[in-house]
Amino acid sequence: MLSCDICGETVSSEPDMKAHLTVHMENEVICPFCKLSGVNYDEMCFHIETAHFEQNELERNFERINTIQYGTSDNRKDSSLQCRADINSSVHSACASNQPKISAQSLPEDGTLKHKDFYSENLTESRKFLKSTERQSDRTKIKESIYETMYSPPECPFCEKIEDNSQDMETHVKTKHADLLDTPLEDCNQLLYDCPMCGLICTNYHILQEHVDLHLEESSFGQGVNRVQCSRDLELAQQLQQEEDRKRRSQESRQEMEEFQKLQRQYGLDNSGGYKQQQLRNMEIEVNRGRMHPSEFHRRKADMMESLAIGVDDGKTKTSGIMEALYTYYQNAATDVRRVWLSAGVDHFHSSFGDKGWGCGYRNFQMLLSSLLQNDAYDDSLKGMSVPCIPKIQSMIEDAWKEGFDPQGASQLNNRLQGTKAWIGACEIYTLLTSLRIKCRIVDFHKSTGPLGTHPRLFEWILSYYASEREGSPKAVCTSKPPIYLQHQGHSRTVVGIEERKNRTLCLLVFDPGCPSREMQKLLKQDMEVSSLKQLRKFVGNLKHKQYQIVAVEGVLSSEEKIARRQASQVFTAEKIP
Repeated sequence: MLSCDICGETVSSEPDMKAHLTVHMENEVICPFCKLSGVNYDEMCFHIETAHFEQNELERNFERINTIQYGTSDNRKDSSLQCRADINSSVHSACASNQPKISAQSLPEDGTLKHKDFYSENLTESRKFLKSTERQSDRTKIKESIYETMYSPPECPFCEKIEDNSQDMETHVKTKHADLLDTPLEDCNQLLYDCPMCGLICTNYHILQEHVDLHLEESSFGQGVNRVQCSRDLELAQQLQQEEDRKRRSQESRQEMEEFQKLQRQYGLDNSGGYKQQQLRNMEIEVNRGRMHPSEFHRRKADMMESLAIGVDDGKTKTSGIMEALYTYYQNAATDVRRVWLSAGVDHFHSSFGDKGWGCGYRNFQMLLSSLLQNDAYDDSLKGMSVPCIPKIQSMIEDAWKEGFDPQGASQLNNRLQGTKAWIGACEIYTLLTSLRIKCRIVDFHKSTGPLGTHPRLFEWILSYYASEREGSPKAVCTSKPPIYLQHQGHSRTVVGIEERKNRTLCLLVFDPGCPSREMQKLLKQDMEVSSLKQLRKFVGNLKHKQYQIVAVEGVLSSEEKIARRQASQVFTAEKIP
């Protein structure tokens, strides 16, 4: 005999079982309460018993069976068949099984079906159902724990209160313990609290406070980590900044030192020797290059040593008679010149091997002093003097500093000039002349007074210095005025006269110590060419340096005036022309 695993019915052969299973496939089992389908008969029964136990009356059928099995023998026989028929009817009505339903519609039209047949058929089906239940006793034992849990009175998980059914227990929990639920009742008027950090809804203020405290602890921990990281980053940034500052200061210090050394070399303060050392070094270079014979080297060296010993210039760079030649030229030629004013006799001195590159200030002083020595008005101050050599001029300036003249200038040059190639400027010329009781003044043209950076006021001042009365004077005037020392950044020259052109423009006549003797001697020729004057003439457009200073001689100082000027030089300031 073969038994159906779905409904428990037994058949005699395999073909009958296949036909029986085909009926099950055609009649799908569907839950009458929730329309669940796709499961077998036993699973559907279990589903109905567990999910719909309150609606199902199967529980009462089990109670009737228990009553029939364990009740009195008098009632057992009569009620047994009726109860099993009720069970069979209930199960078949709850589950749309593949067993034929017994209903009024299935009866024959003639109504010949006897009550006995109906009872016999139901009894057979009930017995089959009981046999199927007995075969599945092991599965039922497994389900007993679930049944006990489902059928036992529900107990509250919060206060252990017992209710009769699950609906009452659900009502109890929702009403009595709503504050402990994740989702409160919608119809409850209880206040809700939103977490300001994550938006979580809490029903209790204390729970919200504990929840927020957790956020704050996490935040403080994160901030602590961030502070540690920030502290490390800040320390690293400070170290990098300090290293960068150290490198920058080191680089700036190195650049300052290089610039300072460059300035020292430029202004002759690098302890590389003075006039004598440079003269010998350059003559040796000339000999090595074949441009000077060794005998010439020794002859010049002897002359230099003699000149240094007596402190007088050897005159090898001097050109005399230029002012007389210019006066003759302007009287007889220069048709484009309306008037010209010239200084008294001035000798031109140019740079030599010993002072090339730094001696212009000393050479301009020699030119100025050569004019003063030819003027009788200065004999008292310059009695017995000759044009000194450059080392002698350095010594004379140091003596003036020792007397108290220009202490600021002295400190800038370390109170020392001899044995150096230090440059001198307008202040040193003024100091030296004042110490010799020569009355002079410094005028500072500190900014341009014309278009394109020109200085027309400088030209006007020099014109007023040479010509007090311009009208009615002859074309060429040889004045008694000494030349003017003219200084600008990096170089100095000597102004020996000024032209007034026929177009009323002004032109300075300038001796430049950078011009060699062979060029200056061209001015001494009888038939002087106009091109020779080009190296002397400086028009307004030729002087475009930012600042100019001049030292102009005005006479002789008395002893009292010399003392007064020495005291004034403690806070010496130049006269400024705007």
